[in-house]
Amino acid sequence: MSTNQSEQAAAQKQQKGSEKQTKTTQTNKKVAGKKQKQQAEKAQKQQRPKTRRRVFPIWLRIVTVVFLSAIALIAGLMIGYGVIGDGNAIDVLKKATWQHIIDIINKE
Repeated sequence: MSTNQSEQAAAQKQQKGSEKQTKTTQTNKKVAGKKQKQQAEKAQKQQRPKTRRRVFPIWLRIVTVVFLSAIALIAGLMIGYGVIGDGNAIDVLKKATWQHIIDIINKE
């Protein structure tokens, strides 16, 4: 029986040793995988072109859009009042015209 017990003890030691080796191998694989990911990220950063300076800054884009929208609104009002409404197109820019329109709306 002692040989059987010693064989079992030896088998247990061998199993523990193989478990430790498996854990160590898994840990090494994880570390190697992380290193590879880091190297890949560094390579991507190096491949990316450097950020270029904007020729037309965002704030200028916003100002331009607002300005062009105002011009389009005024042009539309002039066309609507002058061509469709048979009035003088320049009259749409006068305060008296808008006061008259507001008086008509509020007259009810």
